[in-house]
Amino acid sequence: MYTLDQVRCFLAVAEELHFGRAAERLNMTQPPLSRQVQKLERAVGVALLERDNRHVELTTAGGVFLEEARRLLTAADAAPALARKIAAGRAGVLRLGFTAASGFSLLGTLVQEIAEFMPDVDLDLQELVTVEQIEAIRRGELDLALGRPPFDQESFDSRLLLSEDLVLAVPNGHPLARLDRPVAVADLRDQPVVGHHPTKARYFHDMVVRYIAVEHSNVVHVVSQILTMCSLVAAGRGVAFVPESARLLGLPGVTLLELGDVPHGVVELHAIWNRDSKNPALREFLRFLHRVHD
Repeated sequence: MYTLDQVRCFLAVAEELHFGRAAERLNMTQPPLSRQVQKLERAVGVALLERDNRHVELTTAGGVFLEEARRLLTAADAAPALARKIAAGRAGVLRLGFTAASGFSLLGTLVQEIAEFMPDVDLDLQELVTVEQIEAIRRGELDLALGRPPFDQESFDSRLLLSEDLVLAVPNGHPLARLDRPVAVADLRDQPVVGHHPTKARYFHDMVVRYIAVEHSNVVHVVSQILTMCSLVAAGRGVAFVPESARLLGLPGVTLLELGDVPHGVVELHAIWNRDSKNPALREFLRFLHRVHD
């Protein structure tokens, strides 16, 4: 096994091609420098230098080892600073889960803010429904979730990042778009509805059940993604209940209308994390979150 000191000695000789100048560069005498290089060659198992009394040259193997030696020493010199950054949460990996709907509402802005505040932290993004995100945090596979309530507040801490209205998506030119008031539940009695899947989109499904009496016979399709839902609305298949941020999708053929019987801001998106997490990058992100979003 060779040492970093031996590699540094070899690097000086390889770049100077002269033992005397290399020794001067390293503030040491020539005999111990020669011994360090010899020990390195024995450890590597091949000759790295050809030398005689008048000149020093790299062998073919020495030329290859020189490039690796430079990378090794660069990494070794950077390692202490990197370790300090990781301990302080300014480097490392933050594993972030998000729902599909948060992908077109909050995610882009949040990722940009993280990149500016913690430029040396790598983001590992995973698109999952909220239940899957919570289980991934519980197993230690995610550090942070962008998800919907409810969740176990005994095990997880959270912070509300976004609250928005639930609105009605209708095809362009739909009669409900001509009302001069918010759409009431009674207006939806005979409307075909593109519904939310009761398990894969449970949060929105339960919200619609809570606030809006939709007849089961009115539901013509059941899907789990807001984008799919809006695409079906644009195709004239029915109306749908979506978060107001669906407007950011910019899908042609869809109009979003206010719902009169649903309170404002009922659609919530939370940052959720395990309060016992030991990841310094998560702690640094939470510090950033408190500073920027308070």
